[in-house]
Amino acid sequence: MSVEPTLASSEEQAEKETSSPFSNVGRYLDDATIMRTAFYGLAIGVGITLFLDYQEMLKADELVPVATPRTANPVLPAFIPQTEGDERPQTPAPNITTPSETLNKPMTIELHSQGVLRMTGFIDVGTAEIFNKEVAGISEYVKSVELNSPGGSVFDALAISTKIREFGWATKISNGHLCASSCPLIFVGGEKRIAEKGAAIGVHQFYSYGEDTRSPSEAISGTQSTTARITRHLEAMEVDPQLWVHALETPPQQLYYFSQDELKKYNLVTKK
Repeated sequence: MSVEPTLASSEEQAEKETSSPFSNVGRYLDDATIMRTAFYGLAIGVGITLFLDYQEMLKADELVPVATPRTANPVLPAFIPQTEGDERPQTPAPNITTPSETLNKPMTIELHSQGVLRMTGFIDVGTAEIFNKEVAGISEYVKSVELNSPGGSVFDALAISTKIREFGWATKISNGHLCASSCPLIFVGGEKRIAEKGAAIGVHQFYSYGEDTRSPSEAISGTQSTTARITRHLEAMEVDPQLWVHALETPPQQLYYFSQDELKKYNLVTKK
């Protein structure tokens, strides 16, 4: 029995396999090409990982509330930086006529006559979203915003302030009313800003509260980022960001109340 046909078939099969497109790839890839391909693949993988980590870090920063927690008495004592040889007594807080219980309640947003939108109470995390819903159907009737608040969430205050400027509304703090901590960040959003002589406007240090799982270095980075964000917002609202130096040096248990001269000096109130 002849085996030649079998051998011929085997040789033809081998030739077909060696001539397939995939088997020819190795012929054109030298070691250098393989190394370059592997390096580029690794670099792309590292880049994607770093980008995803950065995105997660940004999300983590946004999830950490930056605010002043509620206190039993939101009308905090005044703070005056003491220099050597300066024996000036601590100036008491201005006379606030609104009860502490009212100031400590979640912020109410109510439209009154003559287009006055009154915002009274504590700025909780999420107040900006409530604000957007409340004004969605009445924005055309609003002319000015009257503030009476001990502060609260910094990020919500910034968001509300930006909206007020977009609408072109004025802002006002009446005699005997308080606008403290993050509340002045809302106030600066007004195209026209009015503070009556007996209005109390004060700032102090902000800090994160609630559960914060960030490392110390991440927390410091977040604080610096928030300070930069506040500075940019003040500049965009045509307010001298130098006023925020008083916030940075004032303990959170006290408030630095601005004098009438300082309100004008920092352009916190307008001349319009």
